[in-house]
Amino acid sequence: MANYKLTIAYDGTNYRGWQYQPDQRTVQGTIHRALQIITKKKPKLYGAGRTDAGVHAIGQVANFHTKLSIPPDSMKKAINSLIPPDIRILKCEIVDDKFNARFHSKGKVYEYRVYRGEIVSPFLYRYVAHVRGNLNVETIIEASKLLIGEKDFSSFTSDSTEKNKIRRIENFEVWEEGDMLYFRVKGSGFLKYMVRIMVGTLLEVGRGKISPEEFQNIIEAKDRTLAGPTAPPQGLFLLRVLY
Repeated sequence: MANYKLTIAYDGTNYRGWQYQPDQRTVQGTIHRALQIITKKKPKLYGAGRTDAGVHAIGQVANFHTKLSIPPDSMKKAINSLIPPDIRILKCEIVDDKFNARFHSKGKVYEYRVYRGEIVSPFLYRYVAHVRGNLNVETIIEASKLLIGEKDFSSFTSDSTEKNKIRRIENFEVWEEGDMLYFRVKGSGFLKYMVRIMVGTLLEVGRGKISPEEFQNIIEAKDRTLAGPTAPPQGLFLLRVLY
């Protein structure tokens, strides 16, 4: 029984997220249908983590087991031939039988992209959030550093109240390149909408609606109603899964 590890990139615009959902077009479901054709079975496809509807990935990871003995490069070509061009298997490799894309993950790196110019190009709008008006980027950077460390991130998720909300953020970078503003965060794990709510709240800091001191209070309050809006999905990319 071979265990194939897939590194996957996708444009999430036309999908209801990564996770399989009955009667919905999802990335996991699309790849799984291709695997059914190749293997003549219904192998379980384990993803490193969910991405929301409209969110993209540059380095999603998944794995599946099959009794077939197909060279990894041939498996990659076979899957890519059966899935739409907005999903691509970038790498396929045979790994240890015990490897599981989800349970062996040590963390993830996400990037959020904001376009600040007057008009968004039709070749860019699917991959950025368009934010008009002045932003104090230095204040955003100052507030973003407050997110680093092991904390209860209840203020930045819509997950159920019963779920453990403690996560560790190892690094949070914010920088500008021309009309683009980038947010890159590395952490042990992320809650539902966590990155998008953190970014949405930091943008409110940049607008002057929330001070860095108030941002610290929002973290400590563990209350979602105090944080800013959830940033749009199209600006978010899963860059890497860490093992």
